[in-house]
Amino acid sequence: MQQWGYEKHNGPDTWHDLFPLANGNHQSPINIITQDATHDPSLQPLLVDYEPHSAKVISNNGHTVTVEFDDGDDSSVLRGGPLVGSYRLRQFHFHWGPSDGHGSEHKVDGVDYAAELHIVHWNSEKFSSFVDAAYAPDGLAVLAVFLKVGEPNRYIERITDTFDAIRSKGKESPFTNFDPSCLLPASMDFWTYPGSLTVPPLLESVIWTVLKEPISVSCEQLAKFRSLLFTNETAEIESCCMVTNHRPVQPLKNRNIRASFV
Repeated sequence: MQQWGYEKHNGPDTWHDLFPLANGNHQSPINIITQDATHDPSLQPLLVDYEPHSAKVISNNGHTVTVEFDDGDDSSVLRGGPLVGSYRLRQFHFHWGPSDGHGSEHKVDGVDYAAELHIVHWNSEKFSSFVDAAYAPDGLAVLAVFLKVGEPNRYIERITDTFDAIRSKGKESPFTNFDPSCLLPASMDFWTYPGSLTVPPLLESVIWTVLKEPISVSCEQLAKFRSLLFTNETAEIESCCMVTNHRPVQPLKNRNIRASFV
């Protein structure tokens, strides 16, 4: 049995038993109340500079599907927005829910989207490794993109086309020549706030940048995400599909949400 997961016996409601930070003061995701967000004119435009050849592998880690990148140098970085300096691209992954309309982690005025993409970066100017950065308040930067039900997304299709090879936990497949900026919306307006990883160990080391404009994904494409398995091929327990893998929103407490737009 997995130590943590998204089923009733090991889901988000139980994470605090193993990971006390689950009850911390800077937990993610959150519900973004737009009227309470403060426009901050000092926020810089977001600058993404990704090298397609740094993409390495796509895998099923038993919790989500992840695309990993070579982060040995600054060939793929995120700058601007709320960030000081550049943050190296490490990986991206997805969260989704049991129905096509509900599955994003963050909400906007109480409304969620069908799914959410997280593009994960780390502060290579201050830290020597991703692991070191993950334990520092300004160590990680995650760019979040909402997915809404609509037209099929040809860039998402490139990802779902690999799912037969990585259907079960622990499977991976080469995945190269992919620029994640193709998954970003036309508008780069965003909200930002200090938060945490949304999966254990829930470290409070993330500068979140949540893009306002969603991208599209079709019902058929979402169904492919839910067909992946939490379990591995040799699991003694019954195969279990990743029907949902998102954490509910957490209390904002005393944090401020800043907006790059009026």
